[in-house]
This record gives sequence, structure tokens and C-alpha cells, in this order.
Amino acid sequence: MAKAIPLSGQQGQRILRLYHLYRLSIGLALVLLISSNLDNHILAPRDIELFHIGCWGYLIINILIAVLMPSPRQLLPIFCIALLDIILLCGLFFAAGGVPSGVGNLLVVAVAIANILLRGRIGLLIAAVAAIGMIYLTFYLSLSQPSAVNHYLQVGGLGALCFAAALLLQGLTRRQQLSDSLAEERATTVANLQELNAQILQRMRTGILVLDSQQRILLANQSAHSLLAESELAARRLATYSQDLLDSLQQWSQNPSLRPPSIQAPDSGPTLQPSFIPLRHGEEQHTLVFLEDISQIAQQAQQLKLAALGRLTAGIAHEIRNPLGAISHAAQLLLESEALDAPDRRLTQIIQDQSRRMNLVIENVLQLSRRRQAEPQLLDLKYWLQRFSAELCESLRPDQQIHVQMGDGSIQTRMDPNQLTQVLGNLVQNGLRYSAKQHGKGQVWLNLFRDSESDLPVLEVLDDGPGIAEEQLGKLFEPFFTTESKGTGLGLYISRELCESNQARIDFKNRDEGGGCFRITFAHPLKQS
Repeated sequence: MAKAIPLSGQQGQRILRLYHLYRLSIGLALVLLISSNLDNHILAPRDIELFHIGCWGYLIINILIAVLMPSPRQLLPIFCIALLDIILLCGLFFAAGGVPSGVGNLLVVAVAIANILLRGRIGLLIAAVAAIGMIYLTFYLSLSQPSAVNHYLQVGGLGALCFAAALLLQGLTRRQQLSDSLAEERATTVANLQELNAQILQRMRTGILVLDSQQRILLANQSAHSLLAESELAARRLATYSQDLLDSLQQWSQNPSLRPPSIQAPDSGPTLQPSFIPLRHGEEQHTLVFLEDISQIAQQAQQLKLAALGRLTAGIAHEIRNPLGAISHAAQLLLESEALDAPDRRLTQIIQDQSRRMNLVIENVLQLSRRRQAEPQLLDLKYWLQRFSAELCESLRPDQQIHVQMGDGSIQTRMDPNQLTQVLGNLVQNGLRYSAKQHGKGQVWLNLFRDSESDLPVLEVLDDGPGIAEEQLGKLFEPFFTTESKGTGLGLYISRELCESNQARIDFKNRDEGGGCFRITFAHPLKQS
């Protein structure tokens, strides 16, 4: 008997409160009717005194029920309330004189409301009590009032109406209950799907932004925060932190068929490929932005390009090397001739010097083409840097110095140690050479630490040389670009390629106090893909 109300909680409690209000209203109307002595003219009750007592009793009992049991949530109290209401109305039906009084109609209404709150056989039991009560009381009245015999047909109709109202209201209630259950189930499903979509959106490696018509960010997932190195993106305008992305958006809005150019994430972050999709939200035009990290794709493309370039340059280098060797050998033979005068010897020396320079270029190109695939391994950078600096100091001249500074704690990465030795050796030699140009003696500072924001290992190679002109910074890592008359322009290019093959990044910036700074940002030891 401890079953819940069949309707959903709030709706069932609302109907129960209306049921209380309805009974109180009927009781108050009856009391007002007998207080104004209109009951004799309207109802003509059979037993006036009993009818007056019944009206007052009906009102007082319903007041007590409304106060003591305002919102019961179990089936038994509701059944008792409905059954008591039927019994009280049957008493009023008898005191008022039966069918002519019209109280039977109140019984039909009471049965209908009870079957909204009750279900199945219990609701039909209420209808049966009401029907049997009216029939039995009409039979009892017919014993003292012969005219009541003519009321059996009307009483039977009222009894049938009680059962019809019970069945109809139970059917409607059942359908309403099924509709509510289905709506609740679908609402739960939609909520679960929304939560799942939100989790998928947050866990996607692709950055996602939703922009309004004013380029204000409405939504950003976790990957977008990571790729753009911003902890707060919501409600900010796109132009406040990424002008390149805003330019790509404007270019796409002018011609959606064009593929937007890739952009560089802030703070030397990864290379991002934006794509845009228009969204219509009501009358507002929104834009969905996808940000894909194409660093790995670019790295793979770079490997394929280098492999093809290596095969091509290897063939060309071998073809050039043979005649170049013959030219150099012929120049050497000419220098050994005593018949040459000084100007001719000078020209022959130029031929030999330039031949050696071209041979150095060929050696670098062949080294690039034969460069093996990187084999990253876990490196303790502090231990590795100590060994590297110790071995390098043994080969330095007296006028050259290396200063090493390392941060606290363990600093690890994954990188091919041989390739790292090649990269750092090239950067240190460049720094010593430029430092010696400026001060007559060369010195380089190696600063190893862990970046506080990205948590990535960083190695800086600093010198106190003249630095690089601003107009040359964009070409610094291009192949065959050099500021030295005898340089090949491949050292920094090879260093960058070696870093990228190990998922590291190399950048350069001029120091405020003079000189340059090459900054190598290594991959995280646990996050390298």
C-alpha cells in the first residue's frame, strides 16, 4: 500500500491540492446555503436537521484533512481521503432526499477526481462504493417515500456515470503518465547526450571556437585553450590575442572557397590550420572555427620532402664532385708550375679556394641527404649538457669560453643524442665566432631550464656578438642563407631540420643587451607523439 501517486510528483501534488480546495469549496457553499435558509427552497432536504449537521461536518472534516494531510505521498492516505469523501457525500445524499437534491452529481465529480489520483482496481472500488451507496440509500428512501421508487433509473445512470468517469479518467491518466515517462526518458537521454557531447568536445585534440557576428568567442574547448596558450577565451574578441586568425577569418568570409593559410600559435606554439563553418542560430550568424595542429603533418611532409631532395641532391653532388675534383687538381698543378707569374698564381689560388668552398657545400648536402631517421631516447639534459660542455672545453682555444647554467630539478626530454650534439655544436661554434668578431675573444652561455608556463625543457645558447639585422631574421633558417663570406648557409638549416625531426623547435631572437639567443624548446618526455 505504499505506492506513490501515479502522476509525476509536481503534477500529482497539484491535483491533490485542487482536490482539497474543491472539497473545501463544496463544504463552504453548503454551509452558506443552509446559513441563508435557501436549502429549503433549492434542495428541499428530507431531514433538515440531519442535512445541516452533515454540511457542517463535511466542511469541518475537510478542513482538518487539508491541515493535517496537505500533501500525502503514499496511496493509503489518498485512498482514505477519497473513500471518506464518498461516504460523507452519500450521507448528504441521503439527508437531502436522494436524487432530486442533485448531491449525486457531486459524487460523480468526486469519483472522477479520485480516479485521477488512484489507479486500477482501487479507483474502481471508489466508483463502486459511490454507486452502491446511492442505490442502497435510494432503496432505503423508497421504503419511507413511495415516490423514490421512480428514482431507480436516475440512480442507475449516476452509478454508470461513476464507473464511466472512473474508466475514462484512468485511461487519460495512464496516457498522461506514459507521455510524462516518455518525455522524462527523452529528456534524460538528451541530457546524457549533451553531457557526452560536451565531454567529447572537451577531449577532442582539435581546437574548437564558436564566434558571434562581432568575432566574440562564445565557446572554446580545452584543446583551443592549449593550442592558443590562453586560459580564458570566453567573451573575448578574436583580435585581442590572434590577429593572424582574425585575418584568416576575414579572408575566408570574402571567399569561402579558398583554403585559409596556416598560422603560428602564440609563444612559439605549434603551427595551426584554421577552418571555418557558418552557423545560423536563429537570426544571428555564428561561425564555427576548427584549429588543427599540423605540426606533425608538416613534419612528415618535411621528411618526405627531404628524402626526395636528398636523393636528388645526392645525384647532383656526385655529378659535380668529379669535375670539381678535376678543377681543383688542375689548379694545384698550375700552382706548382714555375712559369706562372704572380697575377696568374693569384687567380689559380682563387680557383682552388672556391673549389674547396664548393666541396664543403657538397659535403653538407651529402650529409643532409644521408641523414638517418631520428632515434629519440630519454635524455637527462643536465647530465648530457655537463658531458657535452666538458668535451667541448677540451677543444677550445684559450681565448674561448663556455658558461653553463642549469635550473633546479630533473630536466628530461626525448631526443637523438647524436643529432643534439650536432645541433648544439653548430650553435656554439656560431656563437663563439660572432662573439670573437665583437670583442676579440669568444664566449657563449648555455642556459638550461624548464619553462614555467609550458612545462617544457628549454636550452638557450647566448652570445655577446653583434646580433642579426631585423631584415635578415626571417631568412635565418633558410638553406644557403649566410652572413659569412665563406659560409655555406646550411648549418642552421640542418640544425632546424634535426630539431623538428625530434619534435623540438629552434628559434632566434636578438638580446636587449646585445648579441643573439638561439632557443631550443624540447618535447615533453611523456607527451611526445
